[in-house]
Amino acid sequence: MKIKLSGAGKRFNREWIFRNADLEFLSGISYAITGPNGSGKSTLLQSIAGMLHLNEGSISYASTNNNIPPDEAFQYISFSAPYLEVIEEMTLVEFLKFHFQFKNYLEGMNAQEVIEAIGLQAAAQKQIRYYSSGMKQRVKLAQAIFTNTPVVLLDEPCSNLDIQGIELYHSLIQNYCKERLVIVCSNDEVEYSFCKERIAITNFKSNLRGRAFRRDT
Repeated sequence: MKIKLSGAGKRFNREWIFRNADLEFLSGISYAITGPNGSGKSTLLQSIAGMLHLNEGSISYASTNNNIPPDEAFQYISFSAPYLEVIEEMTLVEFLKFHFQFKNYLEGMNAQEVIEAIGLQAAAQKQIRYYSSGMKQRVKLAQAIFTNTPVVLLDEPCSNLDIQGIELYHSLIQNYCKERLVIVCSNDEVEYSFCKERIAITNFKSNLRGRAFRRDT
């Protein structure tokens, strides 16, 4: 899977959030979008996901052999963010069954195995509205990571997680995302320490151009 941005820019009213972004993302590589709070990281991530339309430039999606129409890209992308809602009137079992009517589980997984993987067996039949914020975040991560898509986009994935939850997050990434295209949006290195490519959103503020990637060694 490949996602490519060419001269991409997004603004709200007259304020440019990012501009002149030339980026390429490839399967099997993990990327981090970094920058201060309010700098536009989430806006860039949502633009990559096709959730926001660009004001200038273009974005393209391609599988191994074929270009993917932008209006079909959502089928290849899963997305997790603390500001996305889950259906709190449902139990976890009901919610997973509902979600996976629209997209498939990772190969070999089912609802029970997902619940066990995120350590919520004891709460599986409890309505999600009674969950703690950390438990809800585990559900949001599971919804993204265990969906059978080649692209996984994660915005502040460790929000509300305790130390045990953070360790679980890294375990899920290690075990289920190695061959996928992963993009993490964060200003906390704990959340993106595994990422080999780092993209500073500040490189795309106003008309500033420059090399965005820094590869860890």
